[in-house]
Amino acid sequence: MYNTRKITDTLTWVGAIDRKVSRFENIYKLNSGMNYNSYFLDCGATVLIDTVEKDFGDLFIENIDHCLSGRALDYVIIHHMEPDHSATLAIVLDKYSEAKIIVNAKTLQFISQFFPGKDYSARAVVVKDGDEIDLGTHKFKFVFAPMVHWPEVMMSFDETDGILFSADAFGSYGAVNGSIFADDKDFDSELKDEARRYYTNIVGKYGMQTVAAINKVSGLDIKMICPLHSYVWRENIDRIIFCYKTWGTYTPEEKGVFILAGSIYGHTANAAEVLMTELDNRGIKSCILDASAADISDIIAMAFKYSHIVIASPTYNNGIYPPVEHAVRELASHGLTGRSFSVIENGTWAPASAKGITAVIEGLKNCRVTGQTVTIKSSGSDASVQALSELADAIREDMDNN
Repeated sequence: MYNTRKITDTLTWVGAIDRKVSRFENIYKLNSGMNYNSYFLDCGATVLIDTVEKDFGDLFIENIDHCLSGRALDYVIIHHMEPDHSATLAIVLDKYSEAKIIVNAKTLQFISQFFPGKDYSARAVVVKDGDEIDLGTHKFKFVFAPMVHWPEVMMSFDETDGILFSADAFGSYGAVNGSIFADDKDFDSELKDEARRYYTNIVGKYGMQTVAAINKVSGLDIKMICPLHSYVWRENIDRIIFCYKTWGTYTPEEKGVFILAGSIYGHTANAAEVLMTELDNRGIKSCILDASAADISDIIAMAFKYSHIVIASPTYNNGIYPPVEHAVRELASHGLTGRSFSVIENGTWAPASAKGITAVIEGLKNCRVTGQTVTIKSSGSDASVQALSELADAIREDMDNN
């Protein structure tokens, strides 16, 4: 049974909604599934825009057939070859053998890698950055967006209706509920957190490329954005673009403190709670995540959100507590820049976690260490409370001056 949604008079959503998937890329948690967006444009020519994940192939074909109503499929535009968007491409091209594919050269290479033994090159219309093509009554402009977040990624702009097909950019985690339009949801309470978590984890390392792509489309008269994941943007488009610029430039959304705490028996966690109290006494907003319990996607997202980060870790095997070490190295691998870091270490006989944490921090671009490392032995003492108070003072001073 087909399941399609009207976007405009000529554009129909024909994608798939996956409420069973619990991990995106088999790494990052999903709170409410995921949707894989594909669109069908009926504009004189029949145009399919991207495909879907392999588990939804049968439903996807039903959706396409419903839109075609017995007609031939003329074109398939491929913006991104990641399998959640292109695993059913070969099924589509084999069924609709008359369809041409609109791709760039790198995409064509990736098609041969994902579908060995199949050669669709004779059906390919290969575009370059900035090329324009008339598809029926609509004109499309193609804008390359390499590393947002694969090297072959491109966007396309339907100049006739002002619709940007943005590939993975401006997407979000989460399957749509009810309406597919973002303006039917409250941005701050229902969309922003999942959009942040999606961007920072999936694209976060490629901030420079993200900003470059935004700059390339900034001169277009965009009336709607149709991404490959989550909701379609047709109102307040500037809000999601502003968020992507903020995240892409690694600019903190808030002056506040994110505390990442690892704790074995609760003593290091207690030290982190004491620091939170001291920060609150100074009017500083803070949040805390347990490195052993929190999903890495939440840790990365909070590090992008806040201006100051405190890493609190017990010593383990003469080094960093493994859940903390994993998280800190993930922050580094996602290219986080422009943050203030502070460190709390704990150890009963030989506290040693700060050395390794500091080494990772020092390798980050444009990051600084604020305050003295707070070293706690076992459950801490009055002196430990005093040291945490002094750290809160240092963070307050740094926040006021930066």
